[in-house]
Amino acid sequence: MSARTQPRPRPVGTRGVETRLPWWALALPTLAFVALLTLILNPADAHAAGGDPAMARLMDHVRQLLTG
Repeated sequence: MSARTQPRPRPVGTRGVETRLPWWALALPTLAFVALLTLILNPADAHAAGGDPAMARLMDHVRQLLTG
């Protein structure tokens, strides 16, 4: 006859669930965002800029704010 085994109780932390992210979990999305933002704001790379002029003015204002 086999005996039932009881699962080991898990220790309960005082702060609840703790999650530790690696350094690249924040660095890679930030780097991707900055790279895409610089591609959008660089007017030299806008070869086919035949869209809404209001959007171009908005991006120009954002670029001026970011560059100082």
